[in-house]
Parts: sequence; C-alpha cells; structure tokens
Amino acid sequence: MSQRLFIGGKVIDGDGKALEGHGVLVSGERIARVAPAAEFEGFAGERVDTAGMTLLPGLIDCHVHLCSGAEADPGSAQAKLSAAQIAMRALERAQTTLAGGITAVRDCGGKDYIEFAVRDACNAGIQLGPTIMASGRMICMTGGHGNRNGRVADGVDEVVKAVREQIHAGCDFVKIMATGGVMTPGVDPQDAHYSPEEMAAGIAEGHRFHRTCASHAQGEEGILNAVRGGIDSIEHGFFLTEKTIEEMMQRGTYLVATLSALRNILGNGHLVQPYVIEKSRKYGEFHVESVKRYYAAGGKMAMGTDAGTPFNKHGENAQELRFLVEVGVKPMDAITIATRNGADLMRLEERGTVTEGKFADLLVVYGDPLADIAAVADPANHALVVKNGRVAADKRASAAEQRRAAE
Repeated sequence: MSQRLFIGGKVIDGDGKALEGHGVLVSGERIARVAPAAEFEGFAGERVDTAGMTLLPGLIDCHVHLCSGAEADPGSAQAKLSAAQIAMRALERAQTTLAGGITAVRDCGGKDYIEFAVRDACNAGIQLGPTIMASGRMICMTGGHGNRNGRVADGVDEVVKAVREQIHAGCDFVKIMATGGVMTPGVDPQDAHYSPEEMAAGIAEGHRFHRTCASHAQGEEGILNAVRGGIDSIEHGFFLTEKTIEEMMQRGTYLVATLSALRNILGNGHLVQPYVIEKSRKYGEFHVESVKRYYAAGGKMAMGTDAGTPFNKHGENAQELRFLVEVGVKPMDAITIATRNGADLMRLEERGTVTEGKFADLLVVYGDPLADIAAVADPANHALVVKNGRVAADKRASAAEQRRAAE
C-alpha cells in the first residue's frame, strides 16, 4: 500500500485546531497518522514538503447545481442541450470543482436525474471527482420556485408522493422549496409557498426513509414552516429574524448561506435578466445581516455556494470562505464551516477533518489562511488537492511560476 507523508508546514484539522510541527501520513486512501514531526524521522517513503504551506481538510460545498453552468440565464442555456451534453458538462464541472479544492458536494437540484450518473461514477471511483450527494428533483408547488426542472406537487398527499419518487429514483437527500426565489420570474422570495402541513409531511417522509432534508427558504414565514417541520438545513435564509434564529438554534438547524449567489449576480448586473437583479438588490443587504446574526448567535452553519447560478462558477467555490470572513466570520470558524460542519450535515462521518482513520481528502495551500483567508479562498493559492489519498490536482509548478511573475 502506497504511503505519502506531508510534513514541514502547518496543519489545520477542520475541528478548530491548528497544529505546528506536525506531519500527516497517508496510507492508501486514508489518513494513517497525525503526529509531531519527530515521529517521522525514519520515514523512507514519499515525502511532500509543505514548508510555507498549510494542510487542511478538503472543502465541502453543500449547495451546488452541476447541471447548470453559471451562465447569465442557466435555465435557457441548459434547455438547448441534449441529456448527453448535460451529463458530460456536469461531469466536467464536478472535476473542475474538485480541482478547486472541493472534495465533496451536495447537488441541490439537477435535471431529470442526469446528475445521478455523474454522482455514481465519481463516488464509485470510475471517474475522478468529489464525493457527490444529490437530491434529484427539487419539490415545489404549482408555479413555485424551481418549477422548470422540479417536481411540482400540491397538497399533503402529493408532496409525500413526490418525496417517495425522489427516494425511488435514488436521491441521497430531499430538497423542498419553502418560498419563492430570485431566479424564478413572478415569485417573491418573501412569500411562503408550501403550507406548514405540506412541509411537515414532506420532511417526515424523507426522514422516515433515512434521508436528510434541505429547504430553499428565504422569507421568514417559509423558513419557520420548514424549521417547525423538522428540516435539517435552511438554504439561503434571507430573512432570519430573532424568532427564526431562536427556533433554528433550538432544533440544531443548519444554515447554508450561499453568499456567493447574490454576490456574483450583483457583480454582473448588466448581464443578468432585470427581474433577477432587481430581487438581488432588494434582498442582498437583508441576507448579509441575517448571516451575521446567525453566526453571532452561535447557530450551526455549513458552506454552500449555489454554484451554477449566474456567474457563480464551479471551481471557484472556495471564494465563499472569503465572503464569510468579510461578513464577520472568524477564519478558523469559516474553515470549520467548510469542512467538519459540511461533513456533519451530509452525514459523511469518515470525511471532513484531518483525523487518523478518515479518508484522506486534503487541500494544501500556500500561506496561512488564519492570517489571510485568501490562502484557501483563492484557488491560485492552492498547491495540492488530494482525494481519497490520490493527488487529484498538483498546482505547485504553476503557482510557483505565478509567484515568480508577481515578484
């Protein structure tokens, strides 16, 4: 069994600890040993010198859309493609995501289950890619957010049936749309879509068959409907009032904030459809304040980007850490949100931290992200991406060249 020792730099374990003078020994697919460097003095196998670098767990993005390509209007762009073309592009995006330091993702809504083939190929090791969990069709009401590719269902019985369909198709988790959204014309993110009874029934059915449940939820009423129904994660969370924060924390509900989504839309407003930019401008400030309040209150957060939405590119997912730090999240907490917490939300018990016995999903970056989050947030600073013990991306030569050019 092949062994590789990473030694010479800092280690951030994903569980809130920074280790100086430690080595990380990878044996096959797993982390065999994390110990002071002196313990490895006699090691004769392959050594990776990480001096001037930081080793941390591979990042986890809990909200992506692999079937969408970050175009100004992803839905229209997707409609022009065949199923085969969508599948090939989704695989390419998954591999680009991995090269960007993201070793696990949740796909929060694809098209006709095409993304399941990409998931299965990557998870089985047939194709190199991140660990993928997929929800299948997002479940929404008639005319609701996501209806273009989603499973439209109205009433308790139909929502329950829709959940069963996703489970039968092979979903890893269930996504239910609690409110309107930015990308669907004619709906308001503040409006609750499903009733409390519909939400609770869908979530209960997902849990009954051992699936976690995520909810696109932006307005207060819809968030509360989802939280009171037992949802595992709130996606986006534009309007987190004191009441919603209190109830989410009581239940241990995760917030997956996806700050990248509105940031990238607003940064390219002249290219996006007017109704999209209008809603983004209207709700962007509320969103930032909600994230600040939830973090300050000590709420559970996991990283998500909504990659695939306009100008929100796969492979640039790590930028979400920079956005988190900009709204007041401490760098160590941002890293924990993007590693251990993501693994917890996705129930990936054997990933998410640099811990002996876990799979070796690792990211090695130049510099110290605790001093400057850009070390991890900017893919140009990434040196190595390791997936299941295998080097998936080696950027050391190109990074060195870029550094010489900048001098």
